[in-house]
Parts: sequence; C-alpha cells; structure tokens
Amino acid sequence: MKEGIHPGYTEATISCACGNVVTTRATVASMHVDICSKCHPFFTGKRQAVTDRGGRIEQFNKRYGVASDDSAGDGKAGQDEEVAPAAQA
Repeated sequence: MKEGIHPGYTEATISCACGNVVTTRATVASMHVDICSKCHPFFTGKRQAVTDRGGRIEQFNKRYGVASDDSAGDGKAGQDEEVAPAAQA
C-alpha cells in the first residue's frame, strides 16, 4: 500500500435517533443514523401501527371525505338523483 493516501481508520461512535450508541471503527469520528438494529421492526419483531393504514380505496375515501357505506344498497352510492332541466328564460 502507498503511504499517506489512505484515510485514517479510527474509533468512531454511531448514535441512533432512539438513543442507542454503538462504538466501532471507521474513517469518520462520529455518525448519526435514523434507525438501528435496536429500533428497526425487522430486528425487534414488532410491527408499527403506521404499517396498518388500510387499503388504497379506504385511504382515498378518508382523504377526500367520500362516504364509505352504500346507504341505498343498490350500488349507486354517491350518485345524484336525476335533476329536472333548468327553466329557460
């Protein structure tokens, strides 16, 4: 290996948003990460409530305020009744 061209490989601390701190060796002194093995659902085995948001149709109905139940029961939910033509003046 050539002398003087490689970065220094020193002890480093990695801190997670959950508060976990890991000491390792790296070319930078400290790193901050958003998620680690202590808080990631894959490693913890816990599911987060955010993942159970419902299907695409339920999300659309919730976002745009569309009624989710069919009040008439005839499959025409949300459709207006036939409107008489406007009187011509």
